[in-house]
Amino acid sequence: MKKLFFVFMIGSSFMLKSQHVLSEEERSRVVDEILDERFTEVLPGIMDETQIDMWILISREYNEDPVLRTMLPATWLNARRRTILVFYRDAGKDTLERLAVARYNVGRNIVSAWDKEKEPDQWKRLREIIEERNPKKIGLNYSRDHNIADGLDKTDYEAFMKILPAAYKKRVVSAEQLAVRWIETRTQREMVIYNQLVSITHQIIAEAFSEKVITPGITTTTEVEWWMRQKVTDMGLETWFHPTVDVQRSNENLVGHLYSFSGRPEDMVILPGDLLHCDFGITYLRLNTDCQELAYVLKPDEREAPLFLRNALKDGNRVQDYLTENMVAGRTGNEILAKALADGKNAGLRPAIYTHPLGSYGHSAGTTIGMWDAQEGVMKDDGENYPLNPKTVYAIELNTTVFIPEWKRDIRVMLEEAGYFGEDGFRYVNGRQEELYLIPRQ
Repeated sequence: MKKLFFVFMIGSSFMLKSQHVLSEEERSRVVDEILDERFTEVLPGIMDETQIDMWILISREYNEDPVLRTMLPATWLNARRRTILVFYRDAGKDTLERLAVARYNVGRNIVSAWDKEKEPDQWKRLREIIEERNPKKIGLNYSRDHNIADGLDKTDYEAFMKILPAAYKKRVVSAEQLAVRWIETRTQREMVIYNQLVSITHQIIAEAFSEKVITPGITTTTEVEWWMRQKVTDMGLETWFHPTVDVQRSNENLVGHLYSFSGRPEDMVILPGDLLHCDFGITYLRLNTDCQELAYVLKPDEREAPLFLRNALKDGNRVQDYLTENMVAGRTGNEILAKALADGKNAGLRPAIYTHPLGSYGHSAGTTIGMWDAQEGVMKDDGENYPLNPKTVYAIELNTTVFIPEWKRDIRVMLEEAGYFGEDGFRYVNGRQEELYLIPRQ
C-alpha cells in the first residue's frame, strides 16, 4: 500500500493532501491484476446473465474494437496484426476458456490457441475452435444502440461469416448487452482506486481555482485551462478531453448551454466578483473522471461569496438529490430523467439533466440519463432501452438555472461529480461540491 504524501503550497493559506501517483511499472502491475480479477469475477456472470456462451472479438492493429482495447494487458498498447479473442463459458462445469487466435499469448490472462506452423490459416483455426466447443450462441460486437459495442468492422464480419459453417450462422447474435455489461461493471478494487482517482481530480481543480494559479485582473480563463492540462502531464497522468473554464458575471446575459463547451471567448480575464466554472477529467489506471465545479473570486471587501451564489449552489445540490434519489435498478435512463426533472420542477427549480456512464471511457457505455439538448429523453439509438444496473459509475452531470436579482439576470449552476450505483443504492465516489471555492482562500 502506497503512502499518501502532502504538498504544502508556498504563498497560500491552504494545504492539499495529494494521492500518490504510481510509476509506469507499478501501473502495469495493477492494470494486469485488475484485468485478471475482471476476467474471473465479472465475465462469467455477465455471460450467464446475457445467455451468450461464446464471445468472439476481432480487431486489427490500430483499428481496435473499443471493448477489446480494455482487455489488452498493460504492455500491449494496441492489438497485434489481427487479434481474435474467444471466450467460451460452460456454465454447467463453471469454466471459462480465454483463448487468443493469435501468434502470441495476450498477456497472462488469454492463451494463444493458434500454431501457425501447424495451421497457417487463422480463420480456419477459429472455425475449429468453434466446432470443437459447439456453442449455443455466438456473440459478436455489432450494435445499433451502443457505439462502444459496435467495434466489429465490416471486413472482419464478412470474413468471419464466410468461414462459419452454415449450422452456426443462425447462432450468431449481437453481443451488445454483454459488451456494455463488461464496460460498465466495476469491481470492488476498481472502486477503491476510483476514489483515489476522483480525489486527484478534485485536488487539481482546487489548486487551479486558487491564488496559486489565478491573479484577478491578470490571469485568463485560457491560461487556467492550460495550467490544468500541464498539471496532468507533469503528474504523469492523461486527460481524455481538454479542460474548459468559463465565467459568469453580473454585467453579462446568460447565453446558451453550448457556450460552456464551444464558442466561449478565449483569454477572458478573470475579475473580482466572477463566478468561475470548469469542466475537467483525467485518465488513470484505465478509468476516467469527469468533474464540473465552481469558484467565486472575492472582491477586496469580501470574506465569503455572496449569499445569493451560495444559495444557488444549494439549488444545484437539490437537483443532484432529485436525480440520485430516482436512480433505481431496472429503470431506463428516460424513466429516471422524467421523474427527476418533474421532482425538480415541482420544487420550483429549473433543472436540466444530462448524466452519462463513466468508467473505462469518459463518455462510456450504459444507461444514458438525458442529454443537454434532449431533455424530453433520448432516442433508443442513444441507449435509452438499457436499464440501470448495480456496480456502475456515472458522471452526475446537470444544471439548474437561477435568477439572481442582485445581478438582474439568470445564472446557470453547472455541476458534475462521479457517482457509484451499487447493490445498496447510490453514493458519490469522492464526495461532491457543497461550498464554492474562494479565490483567494480565506
